[in-house]
Amino acid sequence: MGAVGIAAISIGYRVSQAPEETKAAALPLPLANRGMPDPEAEIRALQDRVGANPNDAEGWQRLGWAYFESGRHADAVRAYRHATKLAPGNATFWSSLGEAAVMASEHDPMPKEAADAFDRAVTIDPKDPRARYFQAVRKDLAKDHEGAIRDWLALLGDTPPGAPWEADLRRTIEQVGKINGIDVAGRLAAVKPSAPHPPMGVGMSVAAAAIPGPSREQMQAAAQLPKGQQDAMVEGMVARLEARLKADPGNVDGWIMLMRSRMTLGETGKAAAAYAQARAANPAQAGRIRDEARILGVPGA
Repeated sequence: MGAVGIAAISIGYRVSQAPEETKAAALPLPLANRGMPDPEAEIRALQDRVGANPNDAEGWQRLGWAYFESGRHADAVRAYRHATKLAPGNATFWSSLGEAAVMASEHDPMPKEAADAFDRAVTIDPKDPRARYFQAVRKDLAKDHEGAIRDWLALLGDTPPGAPWEADLRRTIEQVGKINGIDVAGRLAAVKPSAPHPPMGVGMSVAAAAIPGPSREQMQAAAQLPKGQQDAMVEGMVARLEARLKADPGNVDGWIMLMRSRMTLGETGKAAAAYAQARAANPAQAGRIRDEARILGVPGA
């Protein structure tokens, strides 16, 4: 049995393939939609951008992410192919292509294009966390569960304290260990404690620092935005997460991410409301939701 889905996040965008548990989701994802409320409007704007300048690698990358966030994974693959062709030395573009190829594949949980893209990414940047995560998934798919766990632990060791994907990575290690009878408790404890509240990035508002998943380069790009634009970007992403949860209230991880985001934004009342809604929608997992809410300091948990 393969890797259990980790949160594929801009903020809380979760991909869970119950019949295909090996189709793991993402670690870092690009920051996009800078406050733009209509994803389709952004896609059209980016299509116009690359149409006017087909050699705009960043434009293709942003279009790939916009497609990805909208669930148009095959379109994301095509956009990322353009980005990697124009900027073959960019590891993030390659790992993004690999991730999109994984999600676009209906049958093969690790298609060759994805595996090759992840290999290319780590050749350029051996520290690329998304590529490293999926390379461990590939080992898990090959039934090298110990090797996968070892690589995930190494990735965890290189993860900055409080990084937004840290808790999800730990959970993946725990779940794969449990499924395959591998004791990971001591090895996890030896790495470093998880930080429930992500620290602020240099030059970033608390709101922007709360967004799970961006790479180091993308966080630096977001840090250059004025605070008002950072806040607008975050609010737009949180609003989209709430909309997804209305459509899929059984997404417990999504509720936890929403609570975390609201607490980091200082919106304790909204965090408490999310906690109540999560418990009401998922009575069978009320205990887990309560425990996570207490870690986050949600009022009433």
